[in-house]
Amino acid sequence: MAKDLSLQYVADYKAFNFVDGEGVRCSLYVSGCLFHCPGCYNVAAQNFHYGQPYTQALEDQIIEDMRKPYVQGLTLLGGEPFLNTQVCIKLCQRVRKEFGHDKDIWSWTGYKWEELMQESYDKLKLLSLIDILVDGRFLEDKKDLTLQFRGSSNQRIIEVPESLQQNKVVIWDRLVH
Repeated sequence: MAKDLSLQYVADYKAFNFVDGEGVRCSLYVSGCLFHCPGCYNVAAQNFHYGQPYTQALEDQIIEDMRKPYVQGLTLLGGEPFLNTQVCIKLCQRVRKEFGHDKDIWSWTGYKWEELMQESYDKLKLLSLIDILVDGRFLEDKKDLTLQFRGSSNQRIIEVPESLQQNKVVIWDRLVH
């Protein structure tokens, strides 16, 4: 549970990048992950003590950066966003309050969709605020650098609202095969 593990630390914040989802994004990298996937691209962020505490000043900066008309949305990565729900839910709720659905929210997770569906209230709450979820642990033996927004072929890009509504995984409709 996030409440038992998260120190509400942030490994990094990157404004105006092009690699963490579709379009120009503001990306928050939270600290702490229990999956420890071999070959993880962000090993330092697996540590719940890594980085700095999440602050109101950082949240305000993210929102200000997102006001730029060319920014498409927010991306949550890590570490593991679903083990840092205190930070991620607060930020996502603010994004929805400030921008509605004019800005989208993407998240990466080591959890599979099916695992999240059986998880705690906080994880389901965070999921309900997200538009696109890239799910599944990074698997080195399935690594494929040609994949769109994924590191390994087992990972899926999921349309969250449609998946929740239809009670089944709906793959992102802009997926390039």
